[in-house]
Amino acid sequence: MRYLLYLLLIIVERSIFVYQIEIFMKVTIIQQDIAWKDVEKNISTLENLVAGAERADIYLFPEMCSTGFCMQPQGVAEEAEGLTVQAMKRLAVKYDAAMAVPVMTHENGKYYNRFYFITPEGVQGKYDKYNLFEYSGEDKIFEPGKEKVVWQWRGVRIRPVICYDLRFPVFLYNMEEYDMLLIAANFPDSRMLAWDTLVRARAIENQCYVAASNRVGADEFGTYQGHSVILNPYGQTIASCKDGEQGSATAELDDEMLMKIRFMHKLNRM
Repeated sequence: MRYLLYLLLIIVERSIFVYQIEIFMKVTIIQQDIAWKDVEKNISTLENLVAGAERADIYLFPEMCSTGFCMQPQGVAEEAEGLTVQAMKRLAVKYDAAMAVPVMTHENGKYYNRFYFITPEGVQGKYDKYNLFEYSGEDKIFEPGKEKVVWQWRGVRIRPVICYDLRFPVFLYNMEEYDMLLIAANFPDSRMLAWDTLVRARAIENQCYVAASNRVGADEFGTYQGHSVILNPYGQTIASCKDGEQGSATAELDDEMLMKIRFMHKLNRM
């Protein structure tokens, strides 16, 4: 009897959800070879990559995509809503889409590894990297974020995180607060197995879509093969970029799958 009552409850919840939030969204991940400390060159590269990508509702870029993962921010970091953010505002208007772009930012005398969410209306959200990477000295140079963030765009609830955040499952634990995890990263070849495993684990355990954008090329920390992917809530790859090459990949979200997985999870817990 309780299963029938529970099923009825879920059907009612689903009807309300579908009526209010009908998900029909395409996401594009950008895999970029980042020019070291060259903001203008990187902006040009990003503009070309977006122009050559499939049209989408959201475009996701790698961590510190305008400078590289540089630990000498003086004279390199952009002021809040600087050149890269202004360029992304223009792209958001041009393509009627959101740009999820992480930028090394200088604000009020401090440095931040900051994720901007930019729509045709302007900057709609910000997230400062919460878990800074001690091994590189990032924690001694940049200010950590103070809170978790969830953005909403065209009916989808989005949780942004940056690189090292990926290694903290409790920090990312999803109490049905978000539908998609956006991961921007500079994950080197030496830790590719960890990257491939962790992005898949985060999709499965949080019952959400994952869009993960990693860089390619090389910098003072090593070389990068990318392995940028979009995963469904089963952890299955639904789109991916070519290893070691600049490019993009696009996939469409399926709200039916999200609801089915979450319903079965609730049923199994009874």
